[in-house]
Amino acid sequence: MKTVIFACVHNAGRSPMAAAFFNALADPLQAHAVSAGTEPGTRVHPEVLEAMREVGIDLSEAQPQKLTEELAAAADLLITMGCGEKCPFVPGLKRDDWPLRDPKGLPLAEVRVIRDEVKRRVEGLIRSEAD
Repeated sequence: MKTVIFACVHNAGRSPMAAAFFNALADPLQAHAVSAGTEPGTRVHPEVLEAMREVGIDLSEAQPQKLTEELAAAADLLITMGCGEKCPFVPGLKRDDWPLRDPKGLPLAEVRVIRDEVKRRVEGLIRSEAD
């Protein structure tokens, strides 16, 4: 079972969306995802909850969590989304960065664009890891 961590700063927008899409689209017997943040917020942004609800994914129970070295060390892949140098370095851990806008405070129409880009990237990741 592969573990993918999606990480952003507050774990309240991009990374919860990515983990939710990954877990909805990937074979649960092959891989699963978690999300975390370098400076976790207190809740998932309301505009993100709404955008994800529109595509049938409920993030209302999602709780931002801290990206720790221990959490990262247990993963096979770390996808960062804006935490840059604040993300922990774990020797041997495969890492990629997706430069996505932070959806916090954006109008719903713009959050939808980010949501759809996150989904496209997750779909591409799943295809590439299946090869």
